[in-house]
Amino acid sequence: MSACPFPVPLPAIAAAAPALLAAAPAPLAAGDSGWAAFGSSFTAILLAELGDKTFFMALILAVRHRARWVFLGAFAALAAVTLLSLGVGYGLRSLLPAALLPWLAALLFLGFGVKLLIDAQGMAGGAGEEAQEAEEAVNRAEGGRGGQGVARVLWEAFALVFVAELGDRTQFTTIFLATAPAFSFLPLLAGTLLGHALVTWLAVGAGKWIGGRIQERLLYRLSGGLFIVFGLFALGQALA
Repeated sequence: MSACPFPVPLPAIAAAAPALLAAAPAPLAAGDSGWAAFGSSFTAILLAELGDKTFFMALILAVRHRARWVFLGAFAALAAVTLLSLGVGYGLRSLLPAALLPWLAALLFLGFGVKLLIDAQGMAGGAGEEAQEAEEAVNRAEGGRGGQGVARVLWEAFALVFVAELGDRTQFTTIFLATAPAFSFLPLLAGTLLGHALVTWLAVGAGKWIGGRIQERLLYRLSGGLFIVFGLFALGQALA
């Protein structure tokens, strides 16, 4: 597989993030929470998506089909789930009293962080289970068919990733981040989409090399630790 199998260079993907941040209604000064939202969402998504089932789906599809079409279909699905998840998170914000939101965010972050750390204890070192489930899903979807047209590949990548992402830890990550009162929408959206774009780009461009080196237990521990940090931050806001 070539190092850059499609004409969407990573610098072009990264360039979209400042544009989204610049569109925010308020200037994002150095101490503004917009940068915290951007950095937190980007880091959380990066850790949650590496070695995830959708990562391996994109990897497998890119081996069988043109990587650029796989990237576009998979990223479109991730963007759609991101918008749905942010809608749920911001819906909770609008329905609940403002004084309750920091407590809710702290509870969700801390609970999810502890769950990830507990889950990590029962895992093997690699990411074999996620890779196997991804391959089985792709094989069921393709049913032994050979080469396919562009529209078919786009739809297959979109449908497989969209369904796999629903109820996944990445979706919960996005919802929980959206409930945090300090995080505004556009920086959160920019960080989340950039994280998804980077991981999908890695999956279709260097997935074979990365996939064999992923330690799922370590990623779960890092994600769990990050969520506990988010929870303590939210708890500090609730107590302030």
